[in-house]
Amino acid sequence: MSVSSRRLLFVAVAACALSGAAHAQTQGANTAGSSHSGTVEEVVVTAAPYAVSLETATTSVDVLKREALETAPPAGLGDVLASLPGLRSSANGPGASRPVIRGFSGPRVLVLQNGLGQIDASSLSPDHAVASDPAEASRIEVLRGPSALAYGGSGIGGVVNVIDDRIPQKAPEKGYEGRITASGSTVDKGASIGGGGSFAAGPLVFSLDADHRKTEDYKIPGPPVSNRLAAADGLERDPAKTQRNSDTEVDTYGAGVSFIGEKGFIGVAARKTSTEYGVPYAQVIEDHDHEEGDGHDHEEGPVAIHMNQTRYDLRGQYALDLGPFETIRFSAGKADYEHSEVGRTGDGEVHTTFQSNGTEGRLELVQTERNGWKGAVGLQGLQRDFVAFGEEAIVPKTEVKEAGIFTLQRYDGANWGVDGGLRFDERKLDATLAGRPTSEVAEGFGIDWSSLGGSRSFQNVSASLGGYVKPSDNTFLALAVSHNGRAPTEFELYSDGPHPGTGGFELGNPDLKSEVVVSLEATARWTGERLNIEGHLWGAKYDGFIDRRPTGGTDPEEGLPVFRYVQTDAKFSGMELEAGYALWRSGDKSLRAEAAYDWVRGETDLGAPARSPPPGLTGRLAWSSDRLNSTLEVRHVEKADRLAEFELPTDSYTLVNLSASVKPFQDQDVRLFADIRNLTNEEAREHVSFLKDIVLAPGRSFRAGITYRF
Repeated sequence: MSVSSRRLLFVAVAACALSGAAHAQTQGANTAGSSHSGTVEEVVVTAAPYAVSLETATTSVDVLKREALETAPPAGLGDVLASLPGLRSSANGPGASRPVIRGFSGPRVLVLQNGLGQIDASSLSPDHAVASDPAEASRIEVLRGPSALAYGGSGIGGVVNVIDDRIPQKAPEKGYEGRITASGSTVDKGASIGGGGSFAAGPLVFSLDADHRKTEDYKIPGPPVSNRLAAADGLERDPAKTQRNSDTEVDTYGAGVSFIGEKGFIGVAARKTSTEYGVPYAQVIEDHDHEEGDGHDHEEGPVAIHMNQTRYDLRGQYALDLGPFETIRFSAGKADYEHSEVGRTGDGEVHTTFQSNGTEGRLELVQTERNGWKGAVGLQGLQRDFVAFGEEAIVPKTEVKEAGIFTLQRYDGANWGVDGGLRFDERKLDATLAGRPTSEVAEGFGIDWSSLGGSRSFQNVSASLGGYVKPSDNTFLALAVSHNGRAPTEFELYSDGPHPGTGGFELGNPDLKSEVVVSLEATARWTGERLNIEGHLWGAKYDGFIDRRPTGGTDPEEGLPVFRYVQTDAKFSGMELEAGYALWRSGDKSLRAEAAYDWVRGETDLGAPARSPPPGLTGRLAWSSDRLNSTLEVRHVEKADRLAEFELPTDSYTLVNLSASVKPFQDQDVRLFADIRNLTNEEAREHVSFLKDIVLAPGRSFRAGITYRF
């Protein structure tokens, strides 16, 4: 038995012993009361295999439900979530937007589909789309910071879980139910339509869904190239107020069936996602080699990405009586993913193709809740094959295997509670390096790929502990500490070549170790009859932070700036504040004022991190009633002037948005909605984006649509 296998077995025994001890300790405990007795609480599905109330979560969580998602502007996942405190979008155009949480992105933000990984290539490059569209979601849960111990090191910066109803877990109340949504927008001549439904036939429940979205190049308030980039590189700005190559077309459709019995359910589902989108670029008089790059090689002309994924899922739950455990939950997903980067001029040559095929599974044993104590033990495994071929195949063929075991425990008393967890992960990468050529840049750093062993193995132990108290019915205070590890990705280890998605020549570091972070988060919440306030103050200290840093050199073949992955110590801190006040209420009608603020600061031994999000402040005035809801929103993002080497500042901006929805029929669940976004046609650039100096946010846009539920 190998050392890693013995270690995994030891942690498995310890986890089971801990859960068994927790079960035994609760046998004689007194029944704990609940301050929420008789009320229906919002449950955070992603936090743990057992129910965790949103009101008692010890870290920062947001939940977007279908009611909000149905009327949200059709967009990629990052753009849909970007207005939440502490979140931004990678803003690589409408086709590829990935969530940025507290300044962390890429492999540090784990995007899940019903608790399982996407098995795509979106974390490897900002121009790669997430293989999941918000239109298919029934809810989206966002956990900030390394708070989701159940999902491993890839969630070291945060977790986004896209949850759908494709595998039904209960039968519709009327025997059937469904939804239809359609909308159109002016700024991009966009149109979207989608819907889904389920129906029961005895113990079987069937589901069907489909969504379609298409947009053209969107209009912008000014030239796409920033003044600073033009001045720095001697460029002449294209006066056209259109963001070139920003069109999108997205199609998703799926089906599922479940057998639902008295003790649980088991179901299967299939989904097909097809996307074609342009990688935005800016036409200029002459090319340049600015360090941050513009994310596109002008000599190649415009490029489109054609992405396809076919995915199959199995999920189930069964009530059992096995020692301390009452429920077994299991899920598995298999996905075949491919995307090709295709030139849009000439004969439509395929430049590069990426493939990611794999299977992931989870098994969870949930303990019987006794006197406020609950817990679970779980196993997780992943096998994924990644390969790229073509002009930009800068990462070798790699097989990735992951295994993890964890336990989570929680106790909720009358006015206090604690939670904690322990997880062991092993990640193995087997890269095909035999015969791999070494670039001149890599040779300069003493690397010879063909002489290196392509196998690396990483083991990480993660742990968390949190607690909360409720001094009064209105007050909630919590403190959570965690220790988490993340193994490097194949891109960070083995990349060697030009990467237009980031505007540089990327060189991996085969000697990288796991990065380790210790984080602390304090939460305070006060809820009154009219006023509610919530704040999160957090800090994170990294040992071996994996950072992409400029070397000062250039690629001799294409003149691109060279970036290499290195490790350094780093500290990050930040805060999120939210407040709301009911200005007026009468019956079902209310007028409410809301505000939100977020701030992040990072520092490494090599200086400030690149693309750190500037502070943002949002104010809203919201009217709500049974028939009419409307919102005036003003969002201000400050100037970004705390910069990494070769990074350009970004101007502040203020966006004004108006939205309204009306229910015209009392006896039908029909809603008409409309919104105006960027009312003042403000120029806005997202600082966390690699393309910030050649891509503007869309200009003024009017959108209208309808939703119908039955």
